[in-house]
Amino acid sequence: MNLLTSSPVLVVGGGLAGCEAAWQLAERGIDVELHEQKPVRRTAAQSSDLLAELVCSNSMRSAAPSNAVGLLKEELRRSGSLVLACADRAAVPAGSALAVDRDQFSALVTEAIGGHPRVKLVPGEVTTVPSRRPCILATGPLTGDDLAKDLARLIGSEHIAYYDAIAPIVSADSIERPPVFAQSRYAKGRGDDYLNCPLDQAQYSAFVAALCAAEKVPARPFEEPRYFEGCLPIEVMAERGSETLRYGPMKPVGLVDPRSGRRPFAVVQLRQEDRAGTAYNLVGFQTRMTRGEQARVFRLIPGLERAELTRFGSVHRNTFIDSPRLLGRRLELSVAPGLWVAGQLAGVEGYVESTAAGYLAAVFVAASLAASEAPLPPRTTALGGLLEHLRRPTDDFQPSNIVWSLVAPLDGPEAELGKRDRHAAMAERALGDHARWLAELGHIVPKNSISPAG
Repeated sequence: MNLLTSSPVLVVGGGLAGCEAAWQLAERGIDVELHEQKPVRRTAAQSSDLLAELVCSNSMRSAAPSNAVGLLKEELRRSGSLVLACADRAAVPAGSALAVDRDQFSALVTEAIGGHPRVKLVPGEVTTVPSRRPCILATGPLTGDDLAKDLARLIGSEHIAYYDAIAPIVSADSIERPPVFAQSRYAKGRGDDYLNCPLDQAQYSAFVAALCAAEKVPARPFEEPRYFEGCLPIEVMAERGSETLRYGPMKPVGLVDPRSGRRPFAVVQLRQEDRAGTAYNLVGFQTRMTRGEQARVFRLIPGLERAELTRFGSVHRNTFIDSPRLLGRRLELSVAPGLWVAGQLAGVEGYVESTAAGYLAAVFVAASLAASEAPLPPRTTALGGLLEHLRRPTDDFQPSNIVWSLVAPLDGPEAELGKRDRHAAMAERALGDHARWLAELGHIVPKNSISPAG
């Protein structure tokens, strides 16, 4: 590779996007300095010094290629993704989803990055936008105040902040069975991948009333909470109407209570957090209630009366830029050539999407260093659809997961198929176009001795 610089590429941020970017660059023969503020400093949401820490759910959502995020996973696997290789190795039972043992997952990523001869890990907080180029900024939703202010000064536009909420985790041995029963919706996966806490109508009504009345952690006076619709706090959903939760995270469809042989009025689902099954996540129960109120309200759920919360729900800031106005087609800041933005800072939402943005940034940087321009992934792929989200002009840009509406629709008779068949056809087309894009890139999937997939 004919590199245009003899200096290592700077990657700022050791989360999913930063680690993926660093790995992809290193695997292409490019030296990398990966700057991560831990262990010198942690944010309020972090509890480990490992790289790629999952601070919210341990789920990477659907594994099926007929689902948009499942397709994105498969494209990343075929692209030689470090994060997906580690996630597959650390997987725990989760029905049709890919969920991981978060400690094992982070340890695998940390081991791979730390063992790569072309990656130098530099601990310490970066408080200003580096002047050295090339550089990839991948500092995530909890970008430090000083760096965020310096970035805002550079781009000439105020960064946007809103709140993201984290779901609580309970100790497995504090869950009472019965009434809690093991079952997946419609018997997907192994058929018993989730634990379910059934509620009758009276219990549900009492729970919703307590949720709405509970004390919440207030926003600071100068900050306006702006929630991502795909990750609303449970109490915000409850305040939208008494039945909202029954059609959201507490929906009982596809489940049968073995005690009655009937579908419950409502359920709270618990998802396994680790391989050993010692802890469970309350699915969809991200919250901004105070810790005391969480303990009181969640113990109103049948089977959780004596629940031990090993992690309380909390609220944290998400910082991202107005990418359609600020980034070029290949994630490079238009006002700062040589500076790329990746991950949630660029305006994607979700673990897999952040990984994808890190992967794309690395591909674009590598091509730039070789004095060439990487072809864009086609809009028929999930990678191309995600990139389209970051390029599509809008008056109120907001973070987004990968969804089918971002992927180019089918043409001809296939466009008239039912949703399931249409999505399956879109996935088949995407994987074919993705393979051709990789060939156009001259891409070779890494197969060396330190690959986590080896």
